[in-house]
Amino acid sequence: MHTTKRGGGINIKNTATPPPPPPYRHCPYLDTINRSVLDFDFEKLCSISLSHINVYACLICGKYFQGRGLKSHAYTHSVQFTHHVFLNLHTLKFYCLPDNYEIIDSSLEDITYVLKPTFTRQHISGLDKQGKLYRAYDGTTYLPGIVGLNNIKANDYANVVLQALSNVPPLRNYFLEEENYCGIRRPPGDIMFLLVQRFGELMRKLWNPRNFKAHVSPHEMLQAVVLCSKKNFQITKQGDAVDFLSWFMNALHGALGGTKKKPSSLTKVFQGSMRIFSKKLPHPDLPPEEKVALLLKEEYQEEMSESTFLFLTLDLPTAPLYKDEKEQLIIPQVPLFNILAKFNGNTEKEYKTYKENFLKRFQLLKLPPYLIFCIKRFTKNNFFVEKNPTIVNFPITNVDLREYLTEEAQVTEKNTTYDLVANVVHDGKPTEGAYRMHVLHHGTGKWYELQDLQVTDILPQMITLSEAYIQIWKRRENEDDTTNHTGA
Repeated sequence: MHTTKRGGGINIKNTATPPPPPPYRHCPYLDTINRSVLDFDFEKLCSISLSHINVYACLICGKYFQGRGLKSHAYTHSVQFTHHVFLNLHTLKFYCLPDNYEIIDSSLEDITYVLKPTFTRQHISGLDKQGKLYRAYDGTTYLPGIVGLNNIKANDYANVVLQALSNVPPLRNYFLEEENYCGIRRPPGDIMFLLVQRFGELMRKLWNPRNFKAHVSPHEMLQAVVLCSKKNFQITKQGDAVDFLSWFMNALHGALGGTKKKPSSLTKVFQGSMRIFSKKLPHPDLPPEEKVALLLKEEYQEEMSESTFLFLTLDLPTAPLYKDEKEQLIIPQVPLFNILAKFNGNTEKEYKTYKENFLKRFQLLKLPPYLIFCIKRFTKNNFFVEKNPTIVNFPITNVDLREYLTEEAQVTEKNTTYDLVANVVHDGKPTEGAYRMHVLHHGTGKWYELQDLQVTDILPQMITLSEAYIQIWKRRENEDDTTNHTGA
């Protein structure tokens, strides 16, 4: 700006707009920040206007407010309660209100890391090689990945599935790096990609070595589940863990750009294939001679097809109804290999549809790196759901599935031995029971039991006594690859 004198008057001429004041790098209020109240697990909504737009967290009380200009909710809160330090939840910039200047201070980096944890390739590659305990800001120690999930009301059925999947290293590693999926293009208006984003965020929180607390709330993840499943799965109503697993894996596969023919990073981890032999049966009420005549027709001959799978359903034998001398129901037991016989290519099982009956037998063609078993405990009829309490006796390591492969596949499949890495359990009655899960920590070789926020170590021998419902098994990729299982 310069001035010129003209006829005794002063003419002021602007040549440039003055630059904005530089951001103050030192704020006198940083010591008022209360890290113990900061919780970034919940939806980023203004606590007054309920808007998602331009939301700031007050770092003194932990509440979320919209805007920072005059008359905005954050501005009003700063004046009313003399809370001065705010964080923009989208840009990750810090501001001092009501003075409205940006704060740049390296001491605040731990807060931005909790809001948005990031992982380098080097960090990810070392996750399964060490078992270092980390101390959260609240003083509790924890192992990243072995972290409790908050049961908001009745969402433990989803928690156990999310915890199990978050401990499958190739899937975890893919989601820890946002760059792996942020470029996937989805059609306009497609909401399913929200599942991918929220699952990635949850994964990074579960594996964050610098958490402020030793548990995580899956609130935003579950809200995405409610929305994307069109309320088939709820936070407030108990659901079935296998139903949720099936829906979630298929939804993730589609959202990651996968189709029936095109693989996704999920199917590369879990997808195998099988051969199905199917034979139509005559109606049981028909006279014997009619049945014989029908069985000669072409439509009643055995047909063979091939199908992919993301998990295998294992059927339990019918539980006996008798009681012992003390009037206690005997809980039956069955070896895992008995229920795996469904896939030996010889065992026939009858399947009934509304109109027709079929005999089917199954044989495996290709085994995935991680194999999921779902043990069918529940049968639904018109009136109620029944639960089969049969205990499955299974070894925790060294399960060889070679005999369930076709002869050709036995030649081509090099590695067929699996070790257990996660076990989901259902306790109690069918409609009102609770879920818990067991997980192997690869770095220490120890097993842990997770139920909601509770995390306890457990002996491997205790795992086999539970009513297992979902199991994840890891294939050994070479003879030396014996996952470190202590006490197994």
